[in-house]
Amino acid sequence: MFFKRKESLSSSVEYIIVGLGNSGTKYENTRHNAGFIAIDALAENLGVKIDRIKYKSLVTTCTIGDKKVLLMKPSTYMNNSGLAVVEAMNFYKIKPENVIILFDDISLDVGKMRIRRKGSDGGHNGIKNIIYLSGSDQFPRIKIGIGHKPEKWDLADWVLSRFTEQEMKALDETTEKTNNAVKLILEGQTDKAMNLYN
Repeated sequence: MFFKRKESLSSSVEYIIVGLGNSGTKYENTRHNAGFIAIDALAENLGVKIDRIKYKSLVTTCTIGDKKVLLMKPSTYMNNSGLAVVEAMNFYKIKPENVIILFDDISLDVGKMRIRRKGSDGGHNGIKNIIYLSGSDQFPRIKIGIGHKPEKWDLADWVLSRFTEQEMKALDETTEKTNNAVKLILEGQTDKAMNLYN
């Protein structure tokens, strides 16, 4: 098994993995929280809990392969995600290329994912804030499909709507692929991850 448990926050972190979403029971299992859902699944696979308050987030550290990693769920609400991410980046002196971001994408069907080495915000407010505050768009990212907005829906209402039971099953399969993709990216095999899962 390539995952090892690591408890101490004081050890030197080499990578940050961030799941984007909105805190609070009001937003649980909503489409905009696909990043939270994915990173919670990763933490469960690792046998750790993201339950410590630091860097305006819930965090924990662990080891994936031979890499020391900080798992983050910003508590700033989606539109201010950069406040948390940049604070942790500055503390650990992590470059953008070593920050992997998991987040929702309305251009992809539920059950689909897309890996990118870097890029623009694509209209996503959480990514937009991270790019703005960090001054970089060089973050590797895993976009998780939440389904296209139905014609009669308002965008804000759509992303804050909850996944159906059937969609949650498809999302479970996606989060398993996300776990594997994260491992490959940490191993320097981003191209392989893209070929397998895009």
